[in-house]
Amino acid sequence: MGKRKSSKPPPKKAVPKLAKQFDCPFCDHTQTVECTLDKGQGVALCRTCNASFTTTIHELSDAVDVYSDWIDACEAANR
Repeated sequence: MGKRKSSKPPPKKAVPKLAKQFDCPFCDHTQTVECTLDKGQGVALCRTCNASFTTTIHELSDAVDVYSDWIDACEAANR
């Protein structure tokens, strides 16, 4: 008698990665804003026009959180 073939485990799903570089809201260049996370402070800086934004962060914050805070602050200033 033959053995039964064991089925392969299902393939692992790829985890989506968050962006680390973003578009500048002032000079409209793509992929020029870099966000750095330091002790309790997040800084978003554009390499082209040197526009920057600083916000407070906590241990669960990520670069996309700093960038979205900057976009929210820009929209609030335009109102």
